[in-house]
Amino acid sequence: MWSTSPTIGLRVNADFQLSQLDRRSTPGWDGDKTQAKAFMKERGAFLNELQERFFANARNGSDDRRVLVILQGLDTAGKGGIVRHVFGMMDPQGLHLASFGKPTDEELSHHFLWRVEKQLPPAGRIGVFDRSHYEDVLIGRVDQLAEPDEIDRRYEEINAWERSLVDQGYTLIKVAMMPSHREQGLRLAERLARRDKWWKYSPGDVTTRGKWDAYQKAYQIMFERTSTEYAPWYVVPADRKWFPRLAITELLTQAMVDLGQEWPVPRWQIDVQRRRLLETMAPADVVEAHKSLKIKAEEVTEEIAELVKVRAGIDAAGDVDDGDRVGTDPAADAETAKANASKKDGKAGKKAAKSGKKAGKKQKKKS
Repeated sequence: MWSTSPTIGLRVNADFQLSQLDRRSTPGWDGDKTQAKAFMKERGAFLNELQERFFANARNGSDDRRVLVILQGLDTAGKGGIVRHVFGMMDPQGLHLASFGKPTDEELSHHFLWRVEKQLPPAGRIGVFDRSHYEDVLIGRVDQLAEPDEIDRRYEEINAWERSLVDQGYTLIKVAMMPSHREQGLRLAERLARRDKWWKYSPGDVTTRGKWDAYQKAYQIMFERTSTEYAPWYVVPADRKWFPRLAITELLTQAMVDLGQEWPVPRWQIDVQRRRLLETMAPADVVEAHKSLKIKAEEVTEEIAELVKVRAGIDAAGDVDDGDRVGTDPAADAETAKANASKKDGKAGKKAAKSGKKAGKKQKKKS
């Protein structure tokens, strides 16, 4: 059902404009909600196996790579739903979850990356950050918690830090979930109307909502400054709750497939250990074990075939036509075209002077 891989269709490119994003669109997905749920269920079983391979290779000492998923978005974007519906399909033993709220006094006494670095996932585990170090350039900018020069330095520090993580073997999947202003209002209204949702609501949610335009601008700058070749941003329209869940499932599945991991090879001799075990079993149990293992071997063969199928599907999804990109709103595009052009012209000199600092704007356009 994916006509365009989300690694292409949702990736921030050099000319991305958040103001033009159609928040109800489902870029690259040609199916509906029912089909999405069925696809997720199928992917979930496969993703669970990929996660187990990932964990097994680390435990065996043959592969110490790590995966980190960063979830960003304003209140009601659906970050908690992603944790439940996407990562809930996997074995919790192989997950490392961390949430970042208002910094404590101790955290404020350290560098802004200190508290985040403490929560990096160990080898073989998939890390999930509900909010992240990007709060320090979003809230920091909107609420003026730091000087503009300090915010600018943070972008560069983030890029350098993420570059070092990638060099250490991390795969970074940075996802920004973007509902519309209208949809956010409806979701907050639901929280106020339902007793079982009151615990999710905070008076500060409406205060933050009053800064909507400032946050949209802060996100745009964040994308421009920190979406890099080695750690790109993926922007997911979030008015339809099911679409971010589907998209992130696929982004993670493709990242895990790209690791190219097989089951680890043991250091002991299989034939020797099999013979030792059989010597301890009754003849009837040996026959029963042979039957069940034959069935299991067939299942493993099917799983391998599915892996080949998925990899072929990913290759096919990457073969797209010009113009495939994140869904946009044509009306908004027309209304903002002149303003965007003027803004870009005004910044041209500054951009040229800072070209060495803008790795995040050197991505290839979606093909």
